[in-house]
Amino acid sequence: MNGKKVSESIVMMTELVLPNHTNQLGNLLGGQLMHWIDICAALSASKHTQRVCVTASVDKIDFHHPIKLGNAVTLVASVNRVFKTSMEVGVKVFAENFTLGTKVHTNSAYLTFVSVDENKKPVETYPVIPETEDEKRRFDEALQRRKDRLEKRNNS
Repeated sequence: MNGKKVSESIVMMTELVLPNHTNQLGNLLGGQLMHWIDICAALSASKHTQRVCVTASVDKIDFHHPIKLGNAVTLVASVNRVFKTSMEVGVKVFAENFTLGTKVHTNSAYLTFVSVDENKKPVETYPVIPETEDEKRRFDEALQRRKDRLEKRNNS
């Protein structure tokens, strides 16, 4: 099975933070952001595998800065590494205030997806080929995160 470049899995989504997306402080609800992150990551995984992909786990979502009502939220996802039937997808989130001309990296997340066949059974997929230094770093770090995930699961 030939590999596919990380760049071939990139998905970018932009959402506008509306009043129904916010809490009483006018900040984007964490659950709403997690929903958008899951969708963006699933699209990236499916783009890479050319199959339906399901969320297996969410490792970590770091909230660096609040996202405010009226901000444009851009999510950028790509496959970091492929294992046998699972893959890690990384998502970066940016908030933009067009009026002020500001753009801030607000969140990062790592999710694990599994590609499934017509019978909803896990299947192997294309290896990912990192090209840039950043892609190679994320590829290497994904292996350590996987080891940590498996160790935590085995110790539970």
